[in-house]
Amino acid sequence: MARGWKRALPLGAAALLCAALAATAGAGTRAGKSVNVAFIYPKTGGLAAFGQEELDGFQAGLAYVNGKCGGYTINPTYIDDATDPATAIAAFKNEVGQGVKIITGTGSSGIALQLGPLAAQNDVLYISGAAAADAITGLNRNTFRAGRQTLQDVLDAANVFPPKTTGKKVVVFAEDTAFGAGNYAAVAAIFGARGQTVTKILSPFGTPDLTPYAQQLANSGADAAFVAWANTTNAAAMWQALQQQGVAKKMTLITGLANRGSYDAIGPLVPGVTMISHYVYKAPHNAANTYLIKWMAKNRHQVPDLFDPDGFVTAQMVCRAVAKGGTDTSKQISALEGWQFLAPKGKQYIRAADHAMIQPMFQVQLVPGNGGHFVAKVVKTISPGNVQPPVTPFK
Repeated sequence: MARGWKRALPLGAAALLCAALAATAGAGTRAGKSVNVAFIYPKTGGLAAFGQEELDGFQAGLAYVNGKCGGYTINPTYIDDATDPATAIAAFKNEVGQGVKIITGTGSSGIALQLGPLAAQNDVLYISGAAAADAITGLNRNTFRAGRQTLQDVLDAANVFPPKTTGKKVVVFAEDTAFGAGNYAAVAAIFGARGQTVTKILSPFGTPDLTPYAQQLANSGADAAFVAWANTTNAAAMWQALQQQGVAKKMTLITGLANRGSYDAIGPLVPGVTMISHYVYKAPHNAANTYLIKWMAKNRHQVPDLFDPDGFVTAQMVCRAVAKGGTDTSKQISALEGWQFLAPKGKQYIRAADHAMIQPMFQVQLVPGNGGHFVAKVVKTISPGNVQPPVTPFK
């Protein structure tokens, strides 16, 4: 029966249905069990491009784990949070009200940080998607993450920027969001510990004209700029503003590689610059990544993008939770804690102490490709142990 179908049965039909169910009770009913899962993601809004990648990856992951979930089938409902916290919170509460015990998704750190406490309050399992805020790790035992966190990005970046740079000035250039604040905190902690001065330039979320902020950066006297940008609606405008102000000629750029749609805008600005990346489809060589690549080619006629693995891992985690824990939230949590598994990125591990997702990271360069377009060249794979964030005990 499709989820959400609530039409009442006539009394006579209901009696017949009950009789039929009674006659078949105990006869292999486990194989027919399903578990409802809410997948809340930014179909629209500032993170819509990333939301589509999460969705694609999740559906590919469901296909990958099909038949491996302990006799359960996963019955997902897809809900657009519009990159808006109020919409996401309302959706979360509505799903809980309908008896849903597993809720996943969102690419927004600000949203994930508000859904996590609701998971603990209502004793449901919550798996955040691409949201990178470090504060999601260690939030509570009901909250997990499928993607990487900001500290892992910064630890990756620390291997790019020359380590013997005591006294250098680093500016974090980002939007004034939870993601931007998280990046500033992580850079201040890691780069600051190396004797570097870390400051920030934060613009309002979604600002179309970023020229004034690019001018501030150009005139900052910084030795390096750590550019942390998640908003796809103005990312091209941001890079154009930096290019117009000649930022790359005045300082070292440290930035994460965004999704493929940004390559052509970023490429001319960062020739020869090594960038951090938490996924490029050409880097990992394993069965899970091969499956994702083939699924995307067949069903989306394209190659996987930045956040497809996060959706894929979400599906793997849901499957593991119900295979080992059934519909009991406590048992599902225990099943995920300490779990080691093969994901598209490679071997990953859920740290039991705080639910950090320990995983490999990558370093890449953008180089000219065919037709005047830029493509990602893999420079190095960073092992999970070398980008392992400090333990954050549960609150």
